[in-house]
Amino acid sequence: MMDESEPLLASRSEERRLNGLCSSAPPRTLQSKVVEDFRRRLKYFFMNPCEKYTARGRKPWKLMLQVFKIAIITAQLVSFGLSNEMMVTFKDENLMTFKHLFLKGYKDQRLGSYALYTKEDVYDHIYYVINGYINLQNLTVGNLAYESVDGQYTPLSVCQEFYRHSSIDPETETFDIDPHIDKDCISIYPVQAFDGSGLGAHLNFSIDFKRLLSVNIYLTLKTINLQTVRHHELPDCYDFNIIIKFDNRAHSGKIKVDVENDVRIYECRDWNVEGTSGKNDYLLLSFDSVVILACFLSLTLCTRSVINGLQLQFEFNTFFQAYYNKSVSWSDRMEFVNGWYILIIVSDILTIAGSGLKIGIQTKYLTNYDVCSILLGTATLLVWVGVIRYLGFFKKYNVLILTLRGAFPNVIRFCCCAAMIYLGYCFCGWIVLGPYHEKFRTLTKVTECLFSLINGDDMYATFLHLRNEAGYMVWLFSRIYLYSFISLFVYMVLSLFIALITDTYETIKHTQQEKVPVSQLQVFIAECRDQPDSGRYQTEEESAACCLSPCYCFG
Repeated sequence: MMDESEPLLASRSEERRLNGLCSSAPPRTLQSKVVEDFRRRLKYFFMNPCEKYTARGRKPWKLMLQVFKIAIITAQLVSFGLSNEMMVTFKDENLMTFKHLFLKGYKDQRLGSYALYTKEDVYDHIYYVINGYINLQNLTVGNLAYESVDGQYTPLSVCQEFYRHSSIDPETETFDIDPHIDKDCISIYPVQAFDGSGLGAHLNFSIDFKRLLSVNIYLTLKTINLQTVRHHELPDCYDFNIIIKFDNRAHSGKIKVDVENDVRIYECRDWNVEGTSGKNDYLLLSFDSVVILACFLSLTLCTRSVINGLQLQFEFNTFFQAYYNKSVSWSDRMEFVNGWYILIIVSDILTIAGSGLKIGIQTKYLTNYDVCSILLGTATLLVWVGVIRYLGFFKKYNVLILTLRGAFPNVIRFCCCAAMIYLGYCFCGWIVLGPYHEKFRTLTKVTECLFSLINGDDMYATFLHLRNEAGYMVWLFSRIYLYSFISLFVYMVLSLFIALITDTYETIKHTQQEKVPVSQLQVFIAECRDQPDSGRYQTEEESAACCLSPCYCFG
């Protein structure tokens, strides 16, 4: 590696050695001209679009294309976001409707607290679900209908899961159990009519609560989302596959009730909207096609720039080994790989994939709203982050980029060390406080709770919400645990984390003020004093194979 203070021009002894490698030694003036031309070529490569325009009149097509992409991709995301929001709202509101239709006495409380404690309540609630399904058309205010297959309505199914054999006597402290699980189902069609009081006798439906694990009720309903008509979109048809679960796996005397909803979205068979036709969404499809075309063009230009950078990196490495007999560090080599172009390439790929899915959703061939949202959302995020590259052309705005890049390796190493302590606290809190504290009930909740504590959120509530059932030992442990975690991470780890970034910022700021080259590549380029408007950059670029051979390059 070459020291920063070491001169870059070859010494006479090096020149004699290089001359000995070739059959004919080139004049020193020719060598100097080759070095100057190559140095100028490198300086031009690292210029920003405005400087390149001044140097060679090269129009910043990639810059203009990126600005255009930001506008159209953001507009596309807003359009899809409104449609996705309507779809999610429709699903959530229908789920709330099903809870009110099929759960007796439901009052918009958290479903986790909805539970039954007596046998009579269990039977009563199961009958209530069945009667609600049978009398659906007389109850609902929505456009709900039964599913039909081959002209016959799909039945509601009531399925019990229970141990094959179970004999339990807590009084004598004995039990005999076969842990194999059996399942028994009955089907009820919407055309059947009977009251709740005679339902059990009519269906021969009974429950052995000592063996019971769960009662699951399955039903399917259909509806149409009409609110999209107001936004000039064709309505979708929905199939709601509903599961109402009565969970008795704990055998604690509390049967928890839960409602799950699986949705299938598809194109309606026959539709007619007055004043519209099947071509009303062609404008949106054309707009998405423009987005795909712009991203494909951006992908091509950025990929070409990355390839050119890699080729120039290879030439620079060969040039240095041939002329100075020195190897180029990996950090200098990575200067030729423009990370912003990689970011734009990833963004373009995600946008093209997301736009393709969006076209499929609009034409009703696909219904992957969530996947499309992730692709388009991530792509838009990367596009807007890429704007920082152009702000970085101004030194006052470039500090953020340089600080992030300089601090990143140290921050990663620091976080890896801190993560070991953090995971230790997570596992400890989960196993000790989990049974007594809601925020430590699962490992996921523990990580979220501790991360919130690092940021100073909800500290007092975390101390306060320890259950009264916890003994004095657990209570004392929780105080030691929380105080030590907050003291360690808030006052020490977080402070050191900030200090790392602050130290990097001060170093970058000092380097910018002193204008000292910090790498071998920058030292080499800094010797080129030609300004962009000097006219020295108007010459054609050197051949890519110029410096592949020292004899060819200097002979």
